Amino acid sequence: MKELTGRRLLLVHAHPDDESINNGVTMARYAAEGARVTLVTCTLGELGEVIPPELRHLAGAALGEHRLGELTAAMAELGVDDFRLLGGTGRYGDSGMMGLAENDDPGCFWQADVDEAATSLVEVILEVRPQVLVTYDDNGGYGHPDHIQAHRVAMRALELAEAAGWRIPKVYVNRVPRSVTEAAFARLQEELPGLPFTKSAVVDDVPGVVDGERVTAEIHGGDAHVSAKAAAMRAHATQVEVAPGERYFALSNELAQPLFTTEYYELVRGEATELPESDLFAGVDAEAVA
Repeated sequence: MKELTGRRLLLVHAHPDDESINNGVTMARYAAEGARVTLVTCTLGELGEVIPPELRHLAGAALGEHRLGELTAAMAELGVDDFRLLGGTGRYGDSGMMGLAENDDPGCFWQADVDEAATSLVEVILEVRPQVLVTYDDNGGYGHPDHIQAHRVAMRALELAEAAGWRIPKVYVNRVPRSVTEAAFARLQEELPGLPFTKSAVVDDVPGVVDGERVTAEIHGGDAHVSAKAAAMRAHATQVEVAPGERYFALSNELAQPLFTTEYYELVRGEATELPESDLFAGVDAEAVA
């Protein structure tokens, strides 16, 4: 194996845009600090609902190809040059929302063999040898089948990679403290008349909302990192509309929700050096190699 040193972060997401919404500040910050940031996206989001009327002709493979272009543009905004599709472009299709007929498509990610998909992820892990992995919780944050499957595949890949010789020391799942979310929605309600959205979502529509004691890390970004996150979200124009001022955004349901400039995590493997951590790599020997 080629020896690697320095900090290495791996993120596993279900669709293009998930990474920017959930982890844009984190990715921009660590990329700017010189860490190697690797993103693995499991599908191209071919079943996503398209927001701009002029792009609503896109569907299926054509939408997936377009969203790959959006992902490429978003990664440029975040300063990340290592991003991959799990198993290669088009290997796993979007499964749609839970309960739809598309969940039964044998080519969709929800129907993928977990060990097979995890083996593809292990190849990336053994190449990059990250010290930190970020993904979803076992409910995928909000119950989407592709998010749940991404969690399952990531957790299985951890086991297989360790058996093959690389143990990832720290694993986090995306979270948002309930108190922070409630305060952000209170501000949103006050400002809504001046926004391009007529209604707001509700607190429990935000993926990963938990009571604050479960949050073990808070990643704060400077103005440049926040701007990079907003720009990356805008790059996913088929799926995301960012309001002026970069404080709020909406998906295809046109319900406004806060754009979080601090990103929150729960540590599910490893030891925290303080609570809350301000660095996902805290306590990790970045110079250690296999």
